[in-house]
Amino acid sequence: MRVRFLGTGTSFGVPVIGCDCATCRSPDPRDRRTRHGLLIETGGTRLLVDTPPELRLQLLKAGIARLDAVFLSHEHADHTHGIDDLRVFSLRQRRPIPLYVAREFDAGIRRRFSYIWGDARPQPGSAVPRLDLTLFDDRDIIEPGGLALQVVALPHGAYRSYGFRLGGLGVLIDAKSVPEDAMEVFAGVDVLVTNALWFGDPHPGHFSMEEAVATARRLGAARTYITHIAHRTTHEEIERRLPAGVAPAYDGLVVEL
Repeated sequence: MRVRFLGTGTSFGVPVIGCDCATCRSPDPRDRRTRHGLLIETGGTRLLVDTPPELRLQLLKAGIARLDAVFLSHEHADHTHGIDDLRVFSLRQRRPIPLYVAREFDAGIRRRFSYIWGDARPQPGSAVPRLDLTLFDDRDIIEPGGLALQVVALPHGAYRSYGFRLGGLGVLIDAKSVPEDAMEVFAGVDVLVTNALWFGDPHPGHFSMEEAVATARRLGAARTYITHIAHRTTHEEIERRLPAGVAPAYDGLVVEL
């Protein structure tokens, strides 16, 4: 299994518009973070996790010309507003692209992107993404592209986001905690992908670096990669301050399981 980090930044991205902090001015390419996107490749199947605003640029950079399915962790803009870039895949592959969304986000996604699912039809010469929407609930086992994912609802401040386990991989996107009765779902993963904003003061909807490390240890993860990182600290410093077995991801990083 291969995990490719397409984007590893928060909703602001890094650099942040108008910011002159050390991270935003950093010449290190690892401090250039687009919004969250993840690509999982296994057994000939490509599963995209989230459709961030930079999706087109991310997929061009990674050389991705085919997708088998898409999983949306939740409906926030930084995780969904690149959805129109799925249009080229449904056109090229001549079929709808399977899109997996939690039932609680169904109405919001359809409303936000009504041009895809509404009654309006594209004018001649244009197209909209053809997406085959499949809804799931907490703790369901879903099969995008034939892969078996157990999904778990995660607290995300006043909202919820959905992570999942796929074999030895655990993915926690925009999480603040893992419910006690879901810990066993992720226990003993070979690779844990989890969000964390920064070191120090807590955030109501996301892990801090310290909280992410503590969660990884509780789960017994062999390796942990941090994503959804803010601009407070450079990649180099984060890497230096994290303990062994935990590392910051960066745009373009590929991890093999």
